[in-house]
Amino acid sequence: MNRQLRVESAGMASELIAIDTQALGWEERFSEQLGRTLYRKNLITDPDTGMEVRLVRYPAGVINKLHTHPCAHGMYVLDGTLVTNAGVYGPGHFVWFPEGMAMEHGASAESDVTVLFITNKKFEIHYL
Repeated sequence: MNRQLRVESAGMASELIAIDTQALGWEERFSEQLGRTLYRKNLITDPDTGMEVRLVRYPAGVINKLHTHPCAHGMYVLDGTLVTNAGVYGPGHFVWFPEGMAMEHGASAESDVTVLFITNKKFEIHYL
């Protein structure tokens, strides 16, 4: 069950948001650059900063080729193995990519990888 609770405090409005991620379906996102489909569940976007939180799943063997972002972003590995140009990381690892860094990341050949994906501002991708 997804819930939103609006709270008024000292004249400022804020909302508590609780999302049942298991009840959300995976959104298919075909990547022309990869020729493959990636999957995501958008959880929250801050309209002021552009910060985003989502679940992302890369199918086994899919590596997002060399690219940069005008934002920093982190990936917390929930299951599978995250393969990057800087190393390989299993469940429980948190990997932070600084803004502008050239990177590759995706799933190992053996299994899908699911990550909690967090940006510090609006997300864009630029392939090199």
